[in-house]
Amino acid sequence: MVDPRIYDMFREIGRDLYTANMISSHGGNLSIRLGDRLIIKRRGAMLGNLKQHDLIETRLDKNDSGVALASTELLVHRAVYLNTPALAICHCHPRTAIAFSLSRDEIVPVDNEASYLLKKVPVITEEFASGTPQMASKVATALQNYKTIMLRGHGSFATGQTLDEAFFWSSTLEEACQI
Repeated sequence: MVDPRIYDMFREIGRDLYTANMISSHGGNLSIRLGDRLIIKRRGAMLGNLKQHDLIETRLDKNDSGVALASTELLVHRAVYLNTPALAICHCHPRTAIAFSLSRDEIVPVDNEASYLLKKVPVITEEFASGTPQMASKVATALQNYKTIMLRGHGSFATGQTLDEAFFWSSTLEEACQI
């Protein structure tokens, strides 16, 4: 059973992503790193309406019994944690940012806040843009140098030391694209 404080963090950020129209009913995922383990949203769970049993704890470095229920993006989350100092990841499908990603190789914010905070956001292209080892490697490599990245036509991945911070980068990107 996941600590209730961790569940509360996931539930609040998941609800915020949903109410901000940054995910569909079952889209996106969140995770946090806890030493050699991680907690991630269960495959098929509604991020905007998480239940405590929707959080899966599994190993960071190899498969165990939790892996069968974990998000399809588990490979990406593992790669990011193993290659960056991140302790939290927010993966969402921000509509405006996705539209921008279809026609650009990078997103350069023009508004004051995002241009200062993000500078630019690379757009990563991968033929199979969901849960593949190649995608995981590209996303992890890009997140070594950026707080958030876009996967062309799919969504954003943002890192932080907390879920709040990762959500902040995600929402900053989407707001910049709307502007």
